[in-house]
Parts: sequence; C-alpha cells; structure tokens
Amino acid sequence: MGLLRAEIGIDLGTVNVVVYVRGKGIVIQEPSVVAVLSRSETVVEVGEEARQMYGRTADEIEVTRPLRDGVIADYRLTYAMLSQFLSRAKGLSLLPPKVVISVPVGVTSVERRAVREAALEAGAGEAYLIRKPLAAAFGAGLPVDTATGNFVLDIGGGTAEAAVVSMNGIVVSNSVRVGGLKLDQAIQNFVRRKYNLAIGEPTAEEVKIRIGSAMPLEEEMYMEVQGRDLVSGLPRTVEINSSEVTEALLEPLGQILACTKSVLERTPPELSSDIIDRGIVLTGGTAMLRKLDEFLSRETGVPAYVADAPLLCVALGTGRALENFDILQRTEFAPPG
Repeated sequence: MGLLRAEIGIDLGTVNVVVYVRGKGIVIQEPSVVAVLSRSETVVEVGEEARQMYGRTADEIEVTRPLRDGVIADYRLTYAMLSQFLSRAKGLSLLPPKVVISVPVGVTSVERRAVREAALEAGAGEAYLIRKPLAAAFGAGLPVDTATGNFVLDIGGGTAEAAVVSMNGIVVSNSVRVGGLKLDQAIQNFVRRKYNLAIGEPTAEEVKIRIGSAMPLEEEMYMEVQGRDLVSGLPRTVEINSSEVTEALLEPLGQILACTKSVLERTPPELSSDIIDRGIVLTGGTAMLRKLDEFLSRETGVPAYVADAPLLCVALGTGRALENFDILQRTEFAPPG
C-alpha cells in the first residue's frame, strides 16, 4: 500500500488549508499561517503552531499569511507550507502524489501558474486546478453533472465567489475580494471608532464567531472585549453587543450581496427557474455567520441555506474531482492559460 501513489485534494485558502486524501477523507485542517525568523527568513512553524504565535512573538519571529485574497502573496512561504502539508498527507507512499488544488474563480493565468508551480515544486507529481465554486458545489453534494442550475456562494477568508454551476462547469460567476478577514477588519475599525480601543485580529474574529450576526438577533448577545486604549495607551475592557457587530458588518456584507445579485442578474432564464426552486447554497467558513442565509434570502428574494460542513465543502469537492477526473479533464483541468 505504501507504494501506491496518493491522490490529494487541497483547499488552499487565505485563512485555512484543508487537505483531502482519496480513500481516507479529510486528513489536515490547519490555518494557512507560517512563522518565519525575520533575519534568516527560515521557516520555524507552519499551521496551527504558527497561528498560536500570532501577535505574541518577539521581533525576531514574524507570523504571516502567505496567501492573500485567495492567491499567492509570498511564493516561497506558500511552497514551504505546501511541502509540509503534502509530505504529511501522502504518508508512506514513495511516488509523488497527484494533486488537485482549488483556486478562486477570478484568478489570472499568472496566478494560476504560480499555484501549480508551487505544488509541483513542493513535491506533487501532477498538479491540476479546480475553480472554488465548482469544487464547493461538488462538496455540497449538488447535482453538478446534470443540466439543472445550481447556485453556489462560497465565502472564505479572503474572497466571496458566486457561481451558477451546470453540466460540470461554471455558467456565470463573479467574485469579490471580501471574506472573513474583511469582516474581522470591519469589527476592528468599528471598535476603534466607537470606543477608541485597538483590538487584535484574533479578538475581532472571536467577536464575530461569538456574537456576530448578519441581521439583528431576537435576543441581544454581549461580550467583553479587551484591547489598548488609543488615548492613554493602557489596557482597557469594553462590553459590546451583537447589534453593534451587525452594524459593523453592514458594508462588507453589502459587497458580498452585490456580487451575488450580479450573478443572479446574468443567469440564463432556463437556469433561473431552477435556482428559484433550489435556492442559493452557502459554503465556506464565513457561511456560518448567524442569519447570513436569512439576510441573503431577504435581499435577493431567493431562498438561501447553509451546506452541511460548509468549511469542508471545497476540500471534499477536490476529492470528488479526483473521482470524476476523466470527466473534468475535458473542461476544468485544461492547462493554465
């Protein structure tokens, strides 16, 4: 068994990397973060260990995200991260693995080539790319191979991508570089403006997860937030509520809504009727924001619902792509432009 070539699917996200191995399922789910020694640029830690250092290290160690808005921002660090995850995923297999990696729908041919080359350099024998919304539709269990229209809205850490999928391909799509990180930034900016308090990105993310909502909640939720007072420079604690967080998130959610509407407006009439019947499927980690499905339903007039295990849909979809490789090779796995 150790000699067989591993087949690996990777959801290469701005915030998380999720790795699927054919025959085993999801084997790695870690933050896409790398810790580097500033002077020598030596990689110290990757993934969860690196994330725990975020904002807590001395100047000698820099904790960074090698991907930004779903594309490679630092090639060398992306390669280092992929190398480690691939060697863990392929296990005892001596042969270089066959790899399918998800990329955002709006990437340029240069960005596509960078992802492919990073994977090959990191140890893949063959590397193929699949666009995220198509992988998400596969992973959410939608009938992608039929002539019906399926609407997917994948909201990750760096991008929101809306697409209508039919016959194993993307018919209409749009993407906006707004995701979980932009929501965190919106919360940081709101707390800074209203309370004169500087809070870190991890704190803002915790606020979003614990009391964040796309629409007002029936029952208000509260949370104490600690940060640095911008006037005195000293630590201070304030209490914020879920209504404030909803207000803070209005602008980035408005951009995601506009992206969704633009795809609905350009959908062919034959597929529009399918989408009204079947609804909008939400995938990606940010899909778990409270009342996001209700918000989108209200604003578009189309029912929206969150897929099962939204965080894993794209990675599971890369696995389905490996199983349907021959079909997808004709359309999706064409060489990068």
